Amino acid sequence: MRTQRYKEIESTHKYIKENYKKYDEKIAIITDKQTGGIGTKGRNWYTGTNKNIAISILYKPKYEISKLDGLTIKIAQKIKKLIYDEYKIQLQIKEPNDLILNNKKICGILTEVNTIGNEINYLIISIGFNVNETEFPKEVQDIATSLKKEYSKDFDKEILIEKIIEELENII
Repeated sequence: MRTQRYKEIESTHKYIKENYKKYDEKIAIITDKQTGGIGTKGRNWYTGTNKNIAISILYKPKYEISKLDGLTIKIAQKIKKLIYDEYKIQLQIKEPNDLILNNKKICGILTEVNTIGNEINYLIISIGFNVNETEFPKEVQDIATSLKKEYSKDFDKEILIEKIIEELENII
């Protein structure tokens, strides 16, 4: 899969949504920092600076929308299994789109599909995963965590990005 990386961008999800026509194939937009990251229901998603994963992937699958039933939960299950397989860390799924560690949010998944009739025009899968962040804004510090905050060591976010993309490819 082709990737485009940015040091800073407003939102990987917004970028793809505004520019999907420029891409004929799937692409992953990855950034070190989002200045206006979004979550579900238009909420803000904090990314930090080069410590966390902020990725959005554009797909243009050629099948009916019904094939996407349960997609967000499938993604959450794959990420949960990935983290367990890699680090023996057990995450919990808070349906439909959050992963929780020690009763705090560590990962959010945002899926958006655009259709023409029953056919999919495009699909955006966005994932925010708190990897090495230790300080969160006041408004989320009691409800957010990261792998580093919980385990007091650095984790390789680049390996996680590769493995997340790989897992998404297996689902789509």
